[in-house]
Formats: sequence, C-alpha cells, structure tokens
Amino acid sequence: MSLRKQNSVLYLMLIPGFILTFIFHYLPMGGLVIAFQDFKPWLGITNSDWVGLEHFRTAFTRPDSVQVIWNTFLIAIMKIIVNLVVPIIFALLLNEIRHMMFKRIVQTLVYLPHFLSWVILGGIVTDLVSSQGLINTVILPFFGLDPIMFLADGNWFRFIVVLSDIWKECGFATIVFLAALSNVDPSLYEAAEMDGATRWRQTWTVTLPAIVPIIVVVGTLAMGNILNAGFDQIFNLYNPLVYEQGDIIDTFVYRVGLVGSQFGLATAIGMFKSVVGFVMLIIAYVLAYRYADYRIF
Repeated sequence: MSLRKQNSVLYLMLIPGFILTFIFHYLPMGGLVIAFQDFKPWLGITNSDWVGLEHFRTAFTRPDSVQVIWNTFLIAIMKIIVNLVVPIIFALLLNEIRHMMFKRIVQTLVYLPHFLSWVILGGIVTDLVSSQGLINTVILPFFGLDPIMFLADGNWFRFIVVLSDIWKECGFATIVFLAALSNVDPSLYEAAEMDGATRWRQTWTVTLPAIVPIIVVVGTLAMGNILNAGFDQIFNLYNPLVYEQGDIIDTFVYRVGLVGSQFGLATAIGMFKSVVGFVMLIIAYVLAYRYADYRIF
C-alpha cells in the first residue's frame, strides 16, 4: 500500500482548509485591479474607468499618507525590537525559577493577555491612562507628578502602544525561547560551574550563545511584519488628536476606503503595503537560512 493511499484521509482533511484559504485569501486578490481604476460601486470593476497609476501618485504626494507610512515603519520597528528583547529577558529570568508551581502561575498570568482581544484590552488600557484613570489619579500624584494626557499626545501615544503590545504578547512570545532554553545541554552548565562561572556568567557564556540561532530566526522572520503595526490595537486606542503620530497604514486605509469611499486610493496603499511586506518576508527567509540554517522547504 503506497504512502499516498495511507495518508488519503489526511489529504481529505486538508481540503476544507484549502477551500477557505482560496476563498478568503486568493480570490479577493482579483480586487487589486481597483487600485488602477476610478472605482464606482454602482459600475463595478468591469465598467469603472481606468486611471493607471494615478492613485499611487496621489498616495505618495499626499502629506498625510507619507506621514502614515512613516508612522507605520516607526511603530512596527519599535514593536519588533521590544518584542524580541523583552521575551528573551523574561525567558531567561523565568528559566532560573526552580519552584515549579510558582513558575507555572507566573507563566499563566503572563500568557493570559494574549488570548484577550484588543477590544477588551483597549478598554482596560484606556481606563488606566485616561485623565480619571488609575495612573493619573493615584500613581502620578503619589510621586508628585502632574497628570499626563497619554492618549491625547502623539509621542506618549506611541509609548502606550508599544507598552501595551508588550503586555499582550510578551508571555506568548516567551514560549519559543523557553523551548530553546530547555534544549541547552546541562553538561555545559556543569562545566562552566566547575570553572567557577557564576549564574550571570553562565548566562552570557552558555545560555545566550546556545539560543542565538532561534533569536536570529525570530528576529529575521519578524521583518516580514515591518508594515504591520497592529490595526486592532491602534483602532481601539487612537483618536483624531493623535492621527499625526499614531495613524498607520491599516487605519488610514480603513478611514480613506470604507469611511471616505476612496476605494482606489485605499486599495493602492494597501497594495503597496502588501508588496513591501512580501519583499521583506523574502529577505527575512534568506537571512534566516544564511545565518541560522532555517528553511521552510
């Protein structure tokens, strides 16, 4: 009996997934033609006038769209860096805990925000940093500081976005590094201890070098999300006061396309984001293969 026949049931189980992927991911790509049209919903794709690259020229000449692209790059890069460094540090600290029950409790509490939507977490963050929130009414006055309008100041808004993203994703990202730490050869620690190395020294000479490949893989693959600054998070936190520093491509496309009915311009900007993301993803895989011997095929 051939291997293909043995796995025939498994292949059949893949069919629904392939169908859903085709319907929701590949079939809508035909709508990218709207980026080159003066699209009118009542005329449809087939009857709308062709305008060529006009929407792309508009996208790169409008001051607000250029600022949006810069905001997206800046917020995404900050998230990538912080969401790489903080989980590594947290995994190293968590790996040093020897009381298993306490370790599991900490892991559960830190992982929990990942499973909550930004609708819930956005409401919590807003309540904490609002003018009448815990931070402005209790914490800042305790240290003799004046209240800060976190969600009305663009620079503070970016800080809140990155900090709240760490709160949500840090615990889940730590899983990867904890798995890498569990594969470190214990004999390396024993040899380092016999040479008189302290726990801090063992971390620098044994632990970090051992997990460098997985750090390289995670870091390079994150480059594929260079233009994904988090629509759900930004949409639930931002307001017109912080559009200049907090507006990103996804929220801009939402406002321009769905709210402003400029479908062609919104599609052009979204297409630009997809192309850049695709190129960065290819570069990430090349770097991961070269420096960490990681491959998907």
